[in-house]
Amino acid sequence: MIKIYVPLDSAAVALGADEVAEAILSEAQKRDASVQLVRNGSRGMHWLEPLVEVEQEGKRIGFANVDEGDVSSLFEADFLTKADHQSCIGEVDEHPFLAKQERLTFARCGIIDPLDIDAYEEHGGLAGLKRAIELNREEIVGDVMLSGLRGRGGAGFPAGIKWKTVSEAEGDQKYIVCNADEGDSGTFADRMIMEGDPFCLIEGMAIAGLGVGATKGYIYLRSEYPVALKVLNQAIKIAQENNLLGDNVLGSNQAFDLEVFVGAGAYICGEETSLLDSLEGKRGQVRAKPPLPALEGLFGKPTLVHNVISLCSVPIILAKGGEYYADYGMGKSKGTLAFQLAGNIAQGGLVEKAFGLSLRTLIEDFGGGTRSGRPFRAVQIGGPLGAYLPEDLLDLPMDYETLAEHGAGVGHGGLVVFDDQVNLREQAHYAFEFCAEESCGKCTPCRVGAVRGTEVMDRIAKGEDWAQNMVLLDDLCELMVDGSLCAMGGMTPIPVMSAKKHFPDDFEPDQAVRAAE
Repeated sequence: MIKIYVPLDSAAVALGADEVAEAILSEAQKRDASVQLVRNGSRGMHWLEPLVEVEQEGKRIGFANVDEGDVSSLFEADFLTKADHQSCIGEVDEHPFLAKQERLTFARCGIIDPLDIDAYEEHGGLAGLKRAIELNREEIVGDVMLSGLRGRGGAGFPAGIKWKTVSEAEGDQKYIVCNADEGDSGTFADRMIMEGDPFCLIEGMAIAGLGVGATKGYIYLRSEYPVALKVLNQAIKIAQENNLLGDNVLGSNQAFDLEVFVGAGAYICGEETSLLDSLEGKRGQVRAKPPLPALEGLFGKPTLVHNVISLCSVPIILAKGGEYYADYGMGKSKGTLAFQLAGNIAQGGLVEKAFGLSLRTLIEDFGGGTRSGRPFRAVQIGGPLGAYLPEDLLDLPMDYETLAEHGAGVGHGGLVVFDDQVNLREQAHYAFEFCAEESCGKCTPCRVGAVRGTEVMDRIAKGEDWAQNMVLLDDLCELMVDGSLCAMGGMTPIPVMSAKKHFPDDFEPDQAVRAAE
């Protein structure tokens, strides 16, 4: 029986993967062909979706951009045993986009049926959890410290310090909370791995529970991810049936269980304290710190809050040791990151590489340049509150410290590319609009500052008191950075000031305005 792989990933489904899967089964039945259809996750080559793969002599042969109408021609070309159809891209593992990557966290994503726990274990899964069971809490936390893992959600805070704090905190109940409220523009890594390798997240959370002494976990999932919700709930049920979760995790005499909580679509709930309020049934608003969530988090109990990729990085760290993971990367940026290429990019998708490669390598070598074919002008790194960088900074290595020196940040690893038709003043205006829309409203610098920012940008665009408003813009940004309660207001000036710094011409009054004056 020949295996055919069709992704269940949201990106592929949006492009017709479900219809392709049904057509393949229907056509196979008509032709009396013996096939086994596997709904896998995505390989992350989104510009080739739906990507159908056929197992031939131990190799996975890919057929790109398949739609429902192509299925009959694939069978006519005998795609089950041959590779001469016009949509064929050859052996998928050898594709340059994948072959040049270093997939540690995403090693299984797109390879296996995400709900086949036996396949998960055959491909290296559960090794980390089994080793963690043999260690004490201090040794588990020590491995995470040694790995140099930093939070992959954006802040880049050392994960080991969080684990140590929660582990040593006093409390009759502790929690693991996974922040799966992936809301940054151009990001999809969390969704991809939840849909394509959910047991990796479950294993990471279970290890975290053993490491800090937590017995209950919650996955706070973005409401816009229905496929991930379905896959996660099925995976949790399977994990419970196989003793990966429950009162006696893999015979360890230690308990850990988890459930999925669906958010209501507020961007601010990506901030950890706002997320905790939402989990408690309250309106999602930012809490003042201290106390830190590690000491007084969910329901006032010690809580370890991490994003999806942070927790999904844990299984391989425990399986192979902290030193193995720390060997990847550069400086204080250890391990790999799932870089996500979006926007005006020819080859949009996910690239997992060790820290240290350049922006140019990501955009030109992996991304293939702009989709429009026009000259590159800017890239925004780290979501809607990330910095805009110009072409002359594309050779910067991607690591926390280097980008910080240039007023930028790695964030969640998302890159949004723009060609030479973008107006950066308009993008700066959007940053204020976004903040005004998504602010929780708790602090004045964010709530009011964002509205005043849109007004200042409108006056700049019209050339009204231009010089004075440019100064006012600087003052407003400084106030928001210094006075905002959380990163929502504190980071909104980053895209604004980076656009102003690197693309000053876009902020100049246009010729029509000057003529009127």
